[in-house]
Amino acid sequence: MERLISLGIGYLFGIFQTAYIYGRMNGIDIREHGSGNAGTTNALRVLGKKAGIIVFLGDVAKTVLAVVVVRLLFRQQDADWLPLLGMYAAAGAILGHNFPVQLGFRGGKGIACTAGLVVTLGPIVTALEAATFLFAVILTRYVSLGSILVVTELVIVLAVLGENGYYGMSQGHRVEFYAVSVLLACMALYRHRTNIVRLLHGTESKVFQKESE
Repeated sequence: MERLISLGIGYLFGIFQTAYIYGRMNGIDIREHGSGNAGTTNALRVLGKKAGIIVFLGDVAKTVLAVVVVRLLFRQQDADWLPLLGMYAAAGAILGHNFPVQLGFRGGKGIACTAGLVVTLGPIVTALEAATFLFAVILTRYVSLGSILVVTELVIVLAVLGENGYYGMSQGHRVEFYAVSVLLACMALYRHRTNIVRLLHGTESKVFQKESE
């Protein structure tokens, strides 16, 4: 039951569509422009740097808030349980962002929300993921490549840290924790499937280019 509650809380936070709301404030449906994706990169390309920053921070914040609410709600339970419930809350936020019910399930790709998850997982994870993303984007100017690398790396980092006692969870909870992270990574890769094809063909748009993501 706690898992479902955490997932539901996360989803309610996730459906707060920052890119869509910001776009509407500027007289457009962001999903009808650029890549059609209601996320940070498309907001950046269509509406500019300010929009990109606001959308990114909004999507990060909604995931962090979902995790914080769940941790506060279940704080009286065994501490071994809390990291896993936080993971479910973040998963719900990512699902809500990607598939918002009020927008016909047409949302984003969940990378900024995943960044929010990363922030809740501690400074080591945050530093590693941020370094990987920035290095990839600065070197190649492909935001999609940086996104693909960080969601893949996250699974590995969590497994290494988890098996070294970083989150203090029992084996059963650790395995479930890893499983959810794998599912989130798989969903992110699936959402980026067209980007992956374009990367392989050398036709992917680079950051600051106002072309299809």
